[in-house]
Amino acid sequence: MKDTIDVLELLASQHDEVDELIEQLEGGGGDRAALFAELADKLAAHATVEEKIFYPAAMYPNTSELLHESVEEHLGVKRLIADMLDLDPDLDEDRFDAALAMLKDQVSHHAPEEEEGKLFPKLRRLMTEDERAAVGNEVLAMFEELIEHEPRQQVPAQTAEPAPLPHL
Repeated sequence: MKDTIDVLELLASQHDEVDELIEQLEGGGGDRAALFAELADKLAAHATVEEKIFYPAAMYPNTSELLHESVEEHLGVKRLIADMLDLDPDLDEDRFDAALAMLKDQVSHHAPEEEEGKLFPKLRRLMTEDERAAVGNEVLAMFEELIEHEPRQQVPAQTAEPAPLPHL
C-alpha cells in the first residue's frame, strides 16, 4: 500500500467524483437535496485545498497565468453554488436544473480542460514525484478535515473576489 498520493492523481480523482455527482443530479433520482449538499461540499473543499495548498505549490513562471485564471473560474463556481444553496432542487426544479447545467459547464471547462489538460502536464515536468506526493498528502489531509464540517456553508462568504495567490 502506498503511503503517499500524487497530488495530480488525487485532484483528478476528485474531479471524477464531482462529475459522477453531477450526473446523478441530472438523472433526477434519489434525494436531490442530499446529492447537491454532497456535491457542494466536495466542490467547496476541493476549491479550498487547491487555493490554499495546491496552487501556491504549483506557482511557476509558466503556470502563473493558468493559476490566476483558475481562481477566477473557482469564483464563478462558488457564486453558482451560493445561488443554488438558496434553491430547493424539488420545489425550484427549473431554476435548480438551469443552475446545475451552468455549474456542469463551468466545472467541465475548468477541471478536464484547464487543469488536467494544461496545468497538470506542466507540473509533471516541473515538480518531482516527491514534491507531488508531499503536496498530495497535505491536500488530502486538509480536504478530509474540511469535508467533515459542511464546507458549502462557507461558500457564500467567498463570492466577493477570487482567492488570493502568491506572486512570483
